[in-house]
Amino acid sequence: MGTDLSRFLAGESRDGMVSWATETAAARRFGADAREVESAALDAGILPARYARNAGTFGLEGQRALHAARVAVAGCGGLGGHLVENLARLGVGTIVAVDPDRFDESNLNRQALCAIEWLGKPKVEAAAARAAAINPAVRLVPLSERLSAHNAEAALRGIIAVADGLDSIPDRLEIARACADMGIAFVHASVAGWYVQAATQIPGFRTVAEIYGRAAAAAGDEACLGNQAFAPAFAAAIETAEICKIIIGLKPSLADGILSFDLLAMEAVVFPLG
Repeated sequence: MGTDLSRFLAGESRDGMVSWATETAAARRFGADAREVESAALDAGILPARYARNAGTFGLEGQRALHAARVAVAGCGGLGGHLVENLARLGVGTIVAVDPDRFDESNLNRQALCAIEWLGKPKVEAAAARAAAINPAVRLVPLSERLSAHNAEAALRGIIAVADGLDSIPDRLEIARACADMGIAFVHASVAGWYVQAATQIPGFRTVAEIYGRAAAAAGDEACLGNQAFAPAFAAAIETAEICKIIIGLKPSLADGILSFDLLAMEAVVFPLG
């Protein structure tokens, strides 16, 4: 199938790109799924047209790296919903979405995956449905469970980076420790009212422990400052950019410091670590 599929895609491509209609026809003709068709196209040096606006940023080799990557999203709420959306649109090949919770009405103001019809339903199911609707070539693995030190080894096998969508400081510290032990990057962000904090813990470092120390509170400042629509989207964009750098082999910009952004004053400060 491989050679024939590649020849078919090459014959139907235009200006080095292949349309979704052609990918669908190839899948039917060769009994392949969307992911297999995308793999064949990228291996043949052909870019799926849905990534046309990625090309100037990542190029074909970068898109191949995104397609091959496995990223985990810990928490599918305010931050996590935007992270799933961003990663699927970019073409990250496998997204492991981990969250034990179900949607309630308080999630409607900010959580990208939450809609009236999803109230009472598992967040990871909404994540899987959204990823499939955006980009069928992406495989989203839904895990409706709490990510912890006990299941991290199984859940995060083969993962290049974990995106922090958690709202509990103890959970964040636990997962960051597990990532450090496994040599996995942990890309952190948190939101409270107008304020966003972000940092990237690369393998070999304990960045998140440095930030939070021995913090015992279950929730951060968002418990009193609130959480609206725009700050989680902004924070998720920062996390996504850092994850992209890791995937394509660049050093993440926040590996050596903590970004603090005040969306009310539109002021940013990076505090050095160490």
